[in-house]
Amino acid sequence: MPERVKKVVLAYSGGLDTSVILRWLQETYRCEVVTFTADLGQGEELEPARRKAELLGVREIFIDDLREEFVRDFVFPMFRANALYEGAYLLGTSIARPLIAKRQIEIARAVGADAVAHGATGKGNDQVRFELSYYALAPDIKVIAPWRVWDLNSRTRLLDYAEQHQIPIARDKRGEAPFSVDANLLHISAEGKILEDPWAEPEEFVYSRTVAPEAAPDTPEYIEVGFERGDPVALDGERLAPAALLARLNGLGGKHGIGRLDLVENRFVGMKSRGVYETPGGTILQAAHRGIESLCLDRGAAHLKDEMMPRYAELIYNGFWFSPERTMLQALIDKSQENVEGVVRLKLYKGTARVVGRRSPKSLYSLAHVTFEEDAVYDQRDADGFIKLNALRLRLAARRDRE
Repeated sequence: MPERVKKVVLAYSGGLDTSVILRWLQETYRCEVVTFTADLGQGEELEPARRKAELLGVREIFIDDLREEFVRDFVFPMFRANALYEGAYLLGTSIARPLIAKRQIEIARAVGADAVAHGATGKGNDQVRFELSYYALAPDIKVIAPWRVWDLNSRTRLLDYAEQHQIPIARDKRGEAPFSVDANLLHISAEGKILEDPWAEPEEFVYSRTVAPEAAPDTPEYIEVGFERGDPVALDGERLAPAALLARLNGLGGKHGIGRLDLVENRFVGMKSRGVYETPGGTILQAAHRGIESLCLDRGAAHLKDEMMPRYAELIYNGFWFSPERTMLQALIDKSQENVEGVVRLKLYKGTARVVGRRSPKSLYSLAHVTFEEDAVYDQRDADGFIKLNALRLRLAARRDRE
């Protein structure tokens, strides 16, 4: 017998999987199900999810616009760290999960629910990300993960269950989907099915946010991104709210074929997977942020940040956004951004976003010191002692080895 549950909040997309889960929860636990659908800028109409939930007898339906919170409180703090998982992935799916889980827990408290549920499978990372966040925020919450306990373990069984229970099925779901898609304002990802062969190049129809770099405009486009305390605040001199700024950059990056990534990555659960990602605005932002940091960050601070970045990125990828160590790292990263301010000029062209100019009122760049012309601030003779002291251990080792 399943554990007794009186009310559960389900992370609900309105698609086949979560609609089947909704009915399965009602039947298996004989409990009230509350649905929660997050608008993270995935670019889809969300009202159909409401109508389907109503059709399935749901009385409490939450559809929340979280775009601003997503970019301001999750994406931008992550970008202050220049986070890349395994040197390449901008963590578009990973960073969305803690926000969804956070809002789910808030709703559970508001409606008196004693359980939460999600539609992540038992093979992926998302189950871990959701549940680590749930337990960090509500340590006594009950968690239901249907994919780990039911016997509906194939697309055919899901479709059969949907038909038996009169769950509406979109026409394009009647056959096998060519691949699985996850989208939000930061990125869109595709994996599975036709993409499972890591040798096969993705067909062009896999991509939806970016044109092929070969088909991008033949004329480059220049843009300027303004920063304050490490966060982007303006585009071409116009101040924009976080979500609006990222959306604008997505349009520019997509137009120029920027932000495509074909990656074989190591999942937290142990297996390798192949994902195809499009992160046009995020790719531009990361280049711009590194460009302004190159002026404003001291060498020691910059190098320390780069040393910590893989650990920080791994924490987010593995689902530890609400962990004490991520919070500690974030405090250090945010401290480093206090003087990261200024404007970066980028050249967008044929799949690339290249920094071509940067300026800052808090720059550490000193033309007086670096010039090849005559200067009055740097005594080149000082380098003699500097080099000899740094070479001392090398000379001692060389003498020992020679003898």
